[in-house]
Amino acid sequence: MSQEQKVIAVTGGSRGIGAAIVHELLIQGWKVINLTRKGQGIEEFELERQYLNQLINLSCDITQTSSIKEAYKQIFQLTGRLDAIVNNAGVHREEKSHLMNEQMWDEVMNTNAKAVFVSCKEAYPYLIQQPSSVIINIGSFFDKMGVKSNLAYCSSKAAVGAITRCLAVEWASKGIRVLDVAPGYIQTELNQVAMQGPLGEFLAKRIPRKKPGVPQEVATLVATLVQPQMSFLTGETIYIDGAHSIAH
Repeated sequence: MSQEQKVIAVTGGSRGIGAAIVHELLIQGWKVINLTRKGQGIEEFELERQYLNQLINLSCDITQTSSIKEAYKQIFQLTGRLDAIVNNAGVHREEKSHLMNEQMWDEVMNTNAKAVFVSCKEAYPYLIQQPSSVIINIGSFFDKMGVKSNLAYCSSKAAVGAITRCLAVEWASKGIRVLDVAPGYIQTELNQVAMQGPLGEFLAKRIPRKKPGVPQEVATLVATLVQPQMSFLTGETIYIDGAHSIAH
């Protein structure tokens, strides 16, 4: 960190991967703005006082453009700067494609893809005020796979990769890097029970390292990518899936 503390906003940072990202960024010295629908802090970590002083929790509904716009306005009013954002919030829905209604399609696409675009767009006026800033979009390795009953989810995450590439090219001259971190199966408190059943047995055979990832591994990658030493890396989708998606 520079002498003046840098500011990063993370959407959906109350649980799971998002909470791990918030926690790791706090440890790395960032002032973290945690944007959640309820405006609550991270649930899975007991924060020491020093980290509490670095954390601001704000309410933000990422499916509402006005809410996102207001959140970034508040961030700038509170801190006077914005150096990076992590678009982590998302939703996963499964349904056979011939049975999926338009409401489910719209929910997934609006939450996972449209909200990423809107967040990047609304953060842009603040990010360009810094000589070097970063956008990390959290995608999924499903973006390049054909998965039964996951048409909307796979499509939304493929869109995240496209958004990342286009903005990286368009905004590079503005000093803004844009990256897509695409996790594979990550074990969290939300899916822990499922991971211990047939799914866990399947993953033990399918993932070359024989087990899923953990949120801390994704958080460590994100915290590394936002460092200024990574200034030449932009526009890429970085898969963190234990080689699952490339294993024959």
